[in-house]
Amino acid sequence: MSAQHETSAIITANDLGVRFRRNRGSRRSFKDLFSSKRRKSQSGEFWALRDVSFSVQPGEAIGVVGRNGQGKSTLLKLVAGVLLPDEGKVKVHGGVAPLIELTGGFAGDLTVRDNIHLTAGLHGLTRKEIADRFDAIVDFAESADVLDTPFKHLSSGMKVRVAFAVVSQLDEPVLLVDEVLAVGDKAFRNKCYRRIDELLAEGRTLFLVSHNERDLRRFCTRGLYLDGGQLKFDGPVEEALDRYNTDHNS
Repeated sequence: MSAQHETSAIITANDLGVRFRRNRGSRRSFKDLFSSKRRKSQSGEFWALRDVSFSVQPGEAIGVVGRNGQGKSTLLKLVAGVLLPDEGKVKVHGGVAPLIELTGGFAGDLTVRDNIHLTAGLHGLTRKEIADRFDAIVDFAESADVLDTPFKHLSSGMKVRVAFAVVSQLDEPVLLVDEVLAVGDKAFRNKCYRRIDELLAEGRTLFLVSHNERDLRRFCTRGLYLDGGQLKFDGPVEEALDRYNTDHNS
């Protein structure tokens, strides 16, 4: 990529690699800490992502395409900063509003009310900004009746409602969404769709992981097709979906 193109990018990923062990009980040896990251994988290790590079311009809507276990959610966690790469690096110019796990960033023992204040505050909103947006968050989530209920006692659908309502009110320039739109009733999904349309119209950048091709086609103009932990295609989302379907439906 050109230097000018990389400089203007809101997200830049260079040679990203993430290595996991299949045996969770095993640990890396002291010697491993000083060995080359480019070394051959040891027994029991696998690369969830390897040699992944791309850049994203402000306002782009990116759909991440691929089967389960091919590195899609891992990639979003790298962009969100909740996972560090074993190889390469990723830079995000500005904050991210992550909706990548149902309970990500929410404390189960705290009430819905307290979680709204906590999560919004951790993302940089002032007390006044939270107060100004509090009613909009509650109205969007339709959660007025559960404000004083511990988050862990909510249904999975209500957890998504609250999480999306909070995240969509943040000022972060990048919105990360991982499959959560598949949860909940049709009316609420349509409300989420309209909110995403509003955010894109404001110039936000969207990273969307979904197995719903209609969602990918609706919101995204560009697709990253991951297979075997590698970036197989980066281009128009329609072509990314065509390649995915050709590879796995033939």
